[in-house]
Amino acid sequence: MPSIYDAIKSDHDNHRTLLEQLEDTTGDSMERKVAWKTFYNDVKAHAAAEEETFYSKLISKTWGQDAARHSVHEHQQLDDIMEELNEMDMSSPGWLTRFKTLKHEYEHHMEEEENEVFTRAKEVISDDEIEGYGKRFRDRKVEERALVEKKKEDSLED
Repeated sequence: MPSIYDAIKSDHDNHRTLLEQLEDTTGDSMERKVAWKTFYNDVKAHAAAEEETFYSKLISKTWGQDAARHSVHEHQQLDDIMEELNEMDMSSPGWLTRFKTLKHEYEHHMEEEENEVFTRAKEVISDDEIEGYGKRFRDRKVEERALVEKKKEDSLED
């Protein structure tokens, strides 16, 4: 069973690959549409599962409160950009420009999590205390993937 850190890092590695694939696509191609849908759904499920498992644990620690709030805020910013991209014409130059902003911001977020947040979390949360969180994260991500469209509909009603 992977640790929470390994589970999140594995997703990040997949997301980096998808970001590269998306950057290499052009226009309103089927390749771009498929890669975008895969990326969009996986990142949405990942972020929600991460907040509900990893960040909920971090927020219970004095140090972790600021780190968790910062990361959750970044999740919201990234989500906003992804929703903008969903509404844009993929063949427009503006889509690629906005996508490059998303890519830059998300790469920064992943690097910050892996190099700063994980390092500090490992110092303040014992292995015994966080054992099983990798599985919790993965299980929750599966549940969240099924809720992506429902959550989008709910947010449109607000």
